[in-house]
Amino acid sequence: MLRAKIDDALKTAMKAKDDKLRVATLRLINAAIKDRDIAARGEDRCEGVSDDEILAILTKMVKQREDSAAAFEKGCRPELAEQERAEIDVIREFLPRQLSEDEIKVAVDEVITEYEASGLKDMGRCMGALKERYSGAMDFGRAGKLMKESLS
Repeated sequence: MLRAKIDDALKTAMKAKDDKLRVATLRLINAAIKDRDIAARGEDRCEGVSDDEILAILTKMVKQREDSAAAFEKGCRPELAEQERAEIDVIREFLPRQLSEDEIKVAVDEVITEYEASGLKDMGRCMGALKERYSGAMDFGRAGKLMKESLS
């Protein structure tokens, strides 16, 4: 379903002769998905990647571009940083709404309570539960910091 949504957006952008950045970014997304499809075939999976895997690909693409934008800012290349941020905006159209800091804190507390976690030894189980429930909708770096603080 997510794959079809991305394909439709690309077709629409190409027909509308949208800005070149949008078309190029949508093509990059498709290329990343196809790369993962090819890797999945090597794992004896014929159906290709799932929507969850596509969300993981998109999340990774956003993170890469955020890192690149920060590096370009540091290197006094604001025009390249702006291009990276524009690509992030296109990619985020296909991601679920990101949870706020407060919502992440509530989710972390709920999982800790549910799993009766009492120390850092329980962190792996709790993070696994968060990733299962909030794939693509949560910054797991922030969630990990909050969970570590709560379990320490």
